[in-house]
Amino acid sequence: MDTPPPELLLSLTARIADIPAADWDACAGGGNPFVSHAFLKALEESGSVGGRTGWLPQYAALHDDQKTLLGCAPTYVKLHSRGEYVFDAGWADALERSGGSYYPKLQVAAPFSPVPGPRLLIRDERLPIAVMAEALEQAQGALRCSSTHVTFCTEAECTGLTEAGWMPRIGVQFHFHNPGYTSFDDFLAALSSRKRKQIRRERRDAVESGYALRTLRGADITQRHWDAFHQFYKDTTDRKWGRAAYLTKKFWPLLGDALGDKVVMMVAERDGEPIAGALNLLGDDCLYGRNWGTLVEAPFLHFELCYYMAMEFAIAHKLPRVEAGAQGEHKLQRGYLPVPTWSAHRIAHSGLARGVEDYLAQERPAVLREIEALGCATPFRKDGEA
Repeated sequence: MDTPPPELLLSLTARIADIPAADWDACAGGGNPFVSHAFLKALEESGSVGGRTGWLPQYAALHDDQKTLLGCAPTYVKLHSRGEYVFDAGWADALERSGGSYYPKLQVAAPFSPVPGPRLLIRDERLPIAVMAEALEQAQGALRCSSTHVTFCTEAECTGLTEAGWMPRIGVQFHFHNPGYTSFDDFLAALSSRKRKQIRRERRDAVESGYALRTLRGADITQRHWDAFHQFYKDTTDRKWGRAAYLTKKFWPLLGDALGDKVVMMVAERDGEPIAGALNLLGDDCLYGRNWGTLVEAPFLHFELCYYMAMEFAIAHKLPRVEAGAQGEHKLQRGYLPVPTWSAHRIAHSGLARGVEDYLAQERPAVLREIEALGCATPFRKDGEA
């Protein structure tokens, strides 16, 4: 018979440093850098979260009576819905129009990172997801939040939270899956002739633009690269989103120092100076594409740095997949296939909860149909096709 879980004590802290890194990472595991102690600490120390950002850390931790950390979660009190990529602004508007207050809310997430992975970090396998769900519900009440949102969690976590009475939500992303290619040409050989030619042309045009294309990792990424990359990132946020950048200039070198060889940057250089770049983090079985930016307009440079060079890196390092961030159906025709993403939501206001539940009941099958339809439009060769 399984031993029941011990009595647990929930605590909330505004500083990740209050939880020893070894204890946190024993719960998080080493596979996904976005929930590592080092990543979360870099966000704090750089001022990217906390203060006036609207992301206020309140890390949830469950200890047993021996003060051993058995479970934890990257939990934030949110004063807005920016930087999450699971969109709930309509829910907020509905509650505000009815006289309620949607903010503050509780967000369990890797801030500014639409990266699927564990969110309920459990060291002891005897600790069921239902216990973590109950702890988050306690935190929601203690912090006087309207709701709790566990975003980009694993499917198993979403299932466990659903069984605990939470509302599941499905999204879609595009990931490159490496079945064991030995070279980029192996990947191209799996495509239809037309798509093969298209990608070769795009890669050729990127190379012929005259920029030196390089992959940098760990200590090869110096302060000048980080200074340049912040300019790329800021240009992208200013031009594409028309808002201030979420991540501060201090964040990047802190990230590099904290994660070392887990940081991979693809750069384009002109006369030895970086003019465009794509930042990736390396997990146990995945290369995670995160941020990109450029100071120039060059044909297909975005596709080369963000997608094709990432795929080459994954193939060379025998990684099963590349996750290239949120949205972007243009990724589909470049070998990134649709996959579902998962989140789970708990809303205290019964009227809003019923409305959201009805909405999600319609949204889920629609998203699954979309994934199925997109899966029929891949660039890969059909049987008998050249």
